[in-house]
Amino acid sequence: MRASIVKPVLKIRPGIALLAICLLLCSFKGLMDDQEWTAWGNRFLNETYDPSVDPNIKKFEINLTPDHFIRLRKTYQQGKQEYFSFRINRMDALNFKPGTANTDTIEFKTVTDDIIYQTFEDPAGDLDSMVTQWDIPVKKLSPKRLDSLKEALTFLKGKNP
Repeated sequence: MRASIVKPVLKIRPGIALLAICLLLCSFKGLMDDQEWTAWGNRFLNETYDPSVDPNIKKFEINLTPDHFIRLRKTYQQGKQEYFSFRINRMDALNFKPGTANTDTIEFKTVTDDIIYQTFEDPAGDLDSMVTQWDIPVKKLSPKRLDSLKEALTFLKGKNP
């Protein structure tokens, strides 16, 4: 009596399919590098920063630099400028504060006064100081996006360019 080969092949087909899927998934690059996290962080900050909270802002520039600084420059209609900057490896905490229907707040904290705050062309006089907390208004965020920002900043915090 001849034995059929069809039954054993049918039994190992799911195993072969699983192996093929595993090989396919393992072939993708698993982790992002420094440059990719920086680019993603820049895109995130520019897409989510909400300048509408202050209607007097004429323009703003926010970026995450390759040397791991987060910088924000706001220019107001009357010419006054505000500048914030800090290095990510000095960050102690990143907190989320729910806000209004359209806007939330991300709070950056450092252990010591490591956040630079400066004003230029201010009628009340220019200011140059250091602070430990910086709140930035952002458009409504999903918890998933906030977690990805935390992941990016945690990765970059561990790097010292």
